[in-house]
Amino acid sequence: MPTSKMLQKSGIKLAAASASDSSFMRVLARRAYAIYVERIGKESAPITFDYAAIAASGDALLAWSDDQLVGMLITRVEDAALHIHNLAVSPDVQGLGLGSALLIEAEQLARRAGSDELRLYTNEAMLENLTFYRRRGYQETHRDIEDGFCRVYFIKRLEPAT
Repeated sequence: MPTSKMLQKSGIKLAAASASDSSFMRVLARRAYAIYVERIGKESAPITFDYAAIAASGDALLAWSDDQLVGMLITRVEDAALHIHNLAVSPDVQGLGLGSALLIEAEQLARRAGSDELRLYTNEAMLENLTFYRRRGYQETHRDIEDGFCRVYFIKRLEPAT
């Protein structure tokens, strides 16, 4: 699997999640989304995901720095698009490019799956995420309240591979 320059330089390794990784995934989600609990007024959806089922599904790509889980990308192809269900980065390495590198991996996954678009949503209270996705070429499509969360939906159409 080709990796971004950031991953090559940092020594961070990507691996598909296995069943034994679910507890690490749960801890990472809690750490990555902790700053949003007060803003939203409750735990954000990714904190409550069933990580045992996700790890077993083959839909998660994990970023490891030595024995520390520092990032995860959970995707699934639905309706001919690659949906990003969760992109989480440890607070210890936020701002260093890991989130962007994982989005590049998502684009590669989409292409391998025969899709030319990525879709995701984030909470409107996660202002940093709104800026992050817009800067990476994602365009807001709509907003909706779903499961009690005010969500902002995004899409990115991929250029044909060269």
